[in-house]
Amino acid sequence: MSAKVSRVGIVEAARLWLGTPYHHQASLRGVGCDCLGLVRGVWRDLYGDEPEIPPPYSLGWAESLGVETLAEAALRHLLPIVPGLERPGDVLLFRWRAHLPAKHCAILTAPDAIMHAHDGAQVSEVAFSPWWRRHLSHAFTFPEVID
Repeated sequence: MSAKVSRVGIVEAARLWLGTPYHHQASLRGVGCDCLGLVRGVWRDLYGDEPEIPPPYSLGWAESLGVETLAEAALRHLLPIVPGLERPGDVLLFRWRAHLPAKHCAILTAPDAIMHAHDGAQVSEVAFSPWWRRHLSHAFTFPEVID
């Protein structure tokens, strides 16, 4: 892993992905990515090589497996923080229903904004609205972040 990164640097790296079309399992800026691909791409922009390449996954992987695969992977490479204490540059995980595992991720870009990729659209920066806050399940910070 390379030098320390700043929260501002994380947000700047994430914003370079704005407009990247959604493409399941992809992680190539300007060409295509999904929500995990966005986080993976920002990791590469900040640190170089990814520490782990995810295995192929289906659109319904979280429901079919019933385990916190995304959160467990995040715990291997990111530092957990208490949801509600996140700051710009942090990675957020969301679950669609209380009984289902987290299956969506985003990067907090401001106290009231997140950046994410979603099916049928492109990487966009949207309000971190009450709806998103209700579905927040996990929060993490990238390693060696400086303020």
